[in-house]
Amino acid sequence: MIDDEVTVAFVCVQNAGRSQMATAFAKREMENRNLGNRVEILTGGTNPADSVHQNTVEVMREDGIDLSDRTPHEITFEELQDADIVITMGCSADDVCPATWSGDNRDWDLDDPHGRSLDIVRGIRDEIRDRVADLLTELEAGRSAATL
Repeated sequence: MIDDEVTVAFVCVQNAGRSQMATAFAKREMENRNLGNRVEILTGGTNPADSVHQNTVEVMREDGIDLSDRTPHEITFEELQDADIVITMGCSADDVCPATWSGDNRDWDLDDPHGRSLDIVRGIRDEIRDRVADLLTELEAGRSAATL
């Protein structure tokens, strides 16, 4: 079980696809697992888009999640410096992701869904959903961010 609050940040360039999906799945998983406020989720992009990509909105709707009212958000180094786990989505976030983070940094190396067919975006969505579930299982097992 999670002993202390853990902060997880999902970061990509535009915050309009992968990181939005990861955040939505994390929030749903947290609710399903009754994690309450033991996990804090941050999300953002280094160069946010104006809106969430339409193909992302469509495939997430198929999975019961509505992202149509979400707005991409810029994330800053200050927001990330105390995060226990920072997950980049396969894109460079060097301008806010220095090697001196105090937490664990992971890159999920996912394809960018922007401009891709719905079938490809569904595959990206499903991989993100599985990775988020695995991450929360690790956190529930009580492993500290340093050992993840």
